Amino acid sequence: MTEFTPIAATIGGILIGLAAAMMMLFEGRIAGISGILSGALKKSDGTPPAWQATFLGGLVLGGIVLTAAQGFVERDFVMTELSISPVLAIAAGLLVGFGTRLGNGCTSGHGVCGIPRLSMRSILATLTFMAAAAATVYLTNHVFAFGGLS
Repeated sequence: MTEFTPIAATIGGILIGLAAAMMMLFEGRIAGISGILSGALKKSDGTPPAWQATFLGGLVLGGIVLTAAQGFVERDFVMTELSISPVLAIAAGLLVGFGTRLGNGCTSGHGVCGIPRLSMRSILATLTFMAAAAATVYLTNHVFAFGGLS
């Protein structure tokens, strides 16, 4: 069981909201990670536009910086280890990718960017994501007893 970190969660939420608002304000685009990654991979000459490369690079750099700073902020960030097989983790990742395509976007695009714009499609997609997540947690922890995270 992980401990709840309201300060870190609030700061993270504010930063995500700010990034999404800045993306819309300065680029006129939705900060949906799956769409940005898909667009970067579809380029015919192999080079994504500067904003896509910067956005994706920032995601990677943010993870590296957090990992490096973890010793300084350990009480605010809880690191977890997966206790599932790599094959199951890969299968789960592929299913997430399939769901993202099926839903025409991911939680960042629909939940963070679509709901504030009062997009009914995004509201329904986010409700579906949340219901599926709740069902998955219940099934893995109580029906199949995988345990998930340690």
